[in-house]
Amino acid sequence: MKKWTLLTLPLILGGCLNVSVETFEAPQQSSAQQLSRIKAVTSADARAFVEQAEQELETAAEYVGHAAWLSSTYINSDSQFVSGKAFQEYSLLSVKFAKQAALYDHLDLDSTLRRKLQRLKMELSFPAPDDKALAGELADLGLQMESMYGSGEYCNDDRCFSLEDMTQIMAESRDAGFLQEIWQGWRQVSPPMRDLYQRQVQIATDGARELGYDNLSDLWRSKYDMTPQEFSADVDAQWDKVKPLYEALQCHVRAELKDHYGNDVVPDSGKIPAHLLGNMWAQTWGNVYDLVKPEGHEQSYDLDQLILDSGMDEMGMVRTGEKFFTSLGFEPLPQSFWERSQFLKPRDREVVCHASAWNVDNVDDLRIKMCIQKNAEDFQTIHHELGHNFYQRAYNKQSYLFKASANDGFHEALGDTVALSMTPSYLVELGLLEQEPPVEEDLGYLMKMALNKIAFLPFGLLVDKWRWQVFSGELKPEDYNKGWWQLRQRYQGISAPVARSEADFDPGAKYHIPGNTPYARYFLAFIQQFQFHRALCEDMGYEGPLHRCSIYNNRQAGEKLQSMMTLGASQPWPDAMEALTGQRQLDATAIIDYFAPLMAWLEEKNQGRQCGWSADSKLMAESS
Repeated sequence: MKKWTLLTLPLILGGCLNVSVETFEAPQQSSAQQLSRIKAVTSADARAFVEQAEQELETAAEYVGHAAWLSSTYINSDSQFVSGKAFQEYSLLSVKFAKQAALYDHLDLDSTLRRKLQRLKMELSFPAPDDKALAGELADLGLQMESMYGSGEYCNDDRCFSLEDMTQIMAESRDAGFLQEIWQGWRQVSPPMRDLYQRQVQIATDGARELGYDNLSDLWRSKYDMTPQEFSADVDAQWDKVKPLYEALQCHVRAELKDHYGNDVVPDSGKIPAHLLGNMWAQTWGNVYDLVKPEGHEQSYDLDQLILDSGMDEMGMVRTGEKFFTSLGFEPLPQSFWERSQFLKPRDREVVCHASAWNVDNVDDLRIKMCIQKNAEDFQTIHHELGHNFYQRAYNKQSYLFKASANDGFHEALGDTVALSMTPSYLVELGLLEQEPPVEEDLGYLMKMALNKIAFLPFGLLVDKWRWQVFSGELKPEDYNKGWWQLRQRYQGISAPVARSEADFDPGAKYHIPGNTPYARYFLAFIQQFQFHRALCEDMGYEGPLHRCSIYNNRQAGEKLQSMMTLGASQPWPDAMEALTGQRQLDATAIIDYFAPLMAWLEEKNQGRQCGWSADSKLMAESS
């Protein structure tokens, strides 16, 4: 779920900085004069620069926070104009701050000051060059693509379908032909984005180079307290740990889908046609649970029905989520949260319903924005989004540049860690269930979890792997779609249901590409959440199966969470990881521990099946 912290919001940075670096930017100076100015700056100059920058940023950020909230909850031409203008000014001025921060690279500074300077340099995902026209063009390109995506629809002879309509069809329909039509129909939205995206990358690459990076890929991978190469190696190492579990799951799902749809639609071996996995992007597979569930091990309860039977309304669902955190020792949410959040879809205006968590003033103006439905998915989403809010408040006493999570994966992982504790025992505590189900039902529970958590991992990795290749120049524009499908085949073992070509631009059919939202954070979060969960359960002395552990009502677990959350971004992420888990590295073995019973069942179930797939280099995946 998308979360908002002020360093990811557009920031309008007013005023100028009265420090010695201002004269460095004068175009009439020679290289020798510029070098002399760089050498003349001192650590005192650096400290003054950072203090002033933080003041300017924090003051401006509150205004932009309100503007961004308005543009999401009152969609009209005026609110969108204000939001777009704010981002344009933010991009240009943020690059100016980043360039000024680079002037102090040669100084011997204390670790805190150095870290703040680094954060100033790396907060922008798509930095504009220090050129007003190019900054404006970059902002316009982003707005054009987001508009294309947001207004996208598919029309056949009978009717037109919005993305929401198509998402529901992908989840519920079992008509392979209609699913193929809808899958292909949505991807008509993205070919017009292709040239815009290429131009956007060109401009942002120039911006990254002005900040001292070889390319945009290096900038994106430099945000994790390690070199870009070390970061890439680390995520690959974590993927290698969980890959056997994913391959076993893919093998089982393919076999069960073949039994349902027949050999003409699903092959006996190899890749799964992407349109049959219950999700427009085949990124999670939970919607096909009914086709692949472990017979005789299904859950005996339906959380959707439990919520309806309880009489809990939408506000009650949020109150229940808040109670989870107060049971851990966190203070209740402020009254303004209840007054200013968007819980329901208004009847009188268009809004963005995509769930998100906000801290508008970077102190305690906490909000969530949702259009809550009374179902299990939104009940879980509420717990997740509130995790962002409580994290935002936990670090609100940090200085401005450290008011963020340890790395961008931590914020997502925190919310998901809480969601992992929404076990049957938690539902019993809430009075939604009378008693915990027997152990025989655990396989059904774990299968549901794996279809969403394990199935997501390769997709969470490959989205940014594709962008890293694009940003570095390794993948040329004429091969954009080819590179996309090579990665999807290699990592996910899926194929396109119809032939694709370079006339298509399938990456653009996923919001985070035209929206320029980094995606590695989600892969990290899916690793970290299990690592966090295991550590918290071990710390509270829990000895049962990891998937049955809930930290609800455990103050000791709450204290461990607080010890990490209050650090914000003030320390390298391994320090925050150690504060919570005792480890300083990512460790995907917690996933293996959590899903151990399911893995044993899958290995037995897959005996006699031809598992695995070839990572061929065809231009596009096989047509089914």
